[in-house]
Amino acid sequence: MTTSVLDAIMAGARRSASERARVSRRAVERQAASASPRGAEFVAALARPGMQIIAECKRRSPSKGVLKRDYDPARIASGYASAGAAAISVLTEPSFFDGHLDHLRAVRAAVRVPLLRKDFLASEFQLVEARAAGADAVLLIVAALEPADLASLMAGAARYGLAALVEVHTAGEARIALDHGATLMGVNSRDLQTLAVSLVAFEQIAPLIPAGVIRVAESGISTPADIRHAQQLGFDAVLMGERFVVTDDPGAALRDFSAATTGAAS
Repeated sequence: MTTSVLDAIMAGARRSASERARVSRRAVERQAASASPRGAEFVAALARPGMQIIAECKRRSPSKGVLKRDYDPARIASGYASAGAAAISVLTEPSFFDGHLDHLRAVRAAVRVPLLRKDFLASEFQLVEARAAGADAVLLIVAALEPADLASLMAGAARYGLAALVEVHTAGEARIALDHGATLMGVNSRDLQTLAVSLVAFEQIAPLIPAGVIRVAESGISTPADIRHAQQLGFDAVLMGERFVVTDDPGAALRDFSAATTGAAS
């Protein structure tokens, strides 16, 4: 997505979150109060020995269009869980990814695996929604937030028991994330200006991330060789979706990919 599209998504996210908060804040807050997010479990799952996979439920991509027309996130997530995914990411952004919070709710009802709400968060109410819908973690995108908003959302996530995966695309964004105390960092190799993916981003940013910060490689991971390269750079986990979702059986695709990756590394 280009920066202008990112701006449009964030503007839409703010408007729709504000409208939802006006209509249903009390009901969502009641649901959130009864939820028991496992943010620490999400982090611990990614910190396990070996390269961990966050498998993604995503119907559409801005760059590739519809990935799966018969999209059933609960069924896909159940397959991922059976295949050993460390965590599952669920797209909830509606306009560009065909996502919905109901997808997250359905996945939560289907699996026990830690869940990430993958969306463009701009307000505290979206954190409340994430908790209410069953998320254990949320994505916070440095490129989409002012530093003060990033700090506020990171603090809010901690208050609600949610882990915060702080996403960066450049060395400058990585420094901002670290300055704000990020302990779980996603490095996205997709250029926001051109949509092009370059794994060089992993090589440039990984050395800037200190020990003790969990590193997640995002975008561009599609082969066992990519996994080995990311692991050699010090990444603890990868976030993958399109590689699996486009197949007839995403869970089986994850299982086969994991077996190939383990075999190649042995």
